[in-house]
Amino acid sequence: MDKTSKLLGETELRRIFERFAFQFTEPYDDPAQIAIIGMQRRGVFIAQRVRRIIQEKLGTEIPFGVLDVTFYRDDFRTAMKMPEVQITDIPFDLYGRHIVLVDDVLYTGRTVRAALEALMSFGRPASIRFCCLIDRGHRELPLAPDYTGMYVPTHTTEEVQVMLSEIDNEDSVYIVKRPEAKEAGK
Repeated sequence: MDKTSKLLGETELRRIFERFAFQFTEPYDDPAQIAIIGMQRRGVFIAQRVRRIIQEKLGTEIPFGVLDVTFYRDDFRTAMKMPEVQITDIPFDLYGRHIVLVDDVLYTGRTVRAALEALMSFGRPASIRFCCLIDRGHRELPLAPDYTGMYVPTHTTEEVQVMLSEIDNEDSVYIVKRPEAKEAGK
């Protein structure tokens, strides 16, 4: 995939993650009231980084979980290929907790809807807030993030590619033209 336009680099991402850390904890007298759940795959790494910042800046240990929504997606049964199922690990009781659900890119809203359904199957939290690094628009469901790193209006022939050092060996965000869109535009 060609990296056509770089939106964010390492410094900007670090600032966004620090802002998230304060936004997540600010509404609560006791930051231990919240728990952070990262959505597979890149949302997990974003959530871990924010959690680490909270621990460093506030000295507070925040419960952390990992959520895979594969079987909760509305397109699960219609997909042509076998889905790649990731780990779900929520090692704490959701009941009465204020959950911050973290993902990398918000697009149609269908993945977030699946995540909400999955979370409710684990228990009944006091509240659920949603955080995405990039909101690219094109919503198909009436869902919006509570915390957003950046809003980037995109065209349907583009996608947002989040690169994280844990799996991609770099920290950056690009807008990428889809290969099939390039061929159609010739």
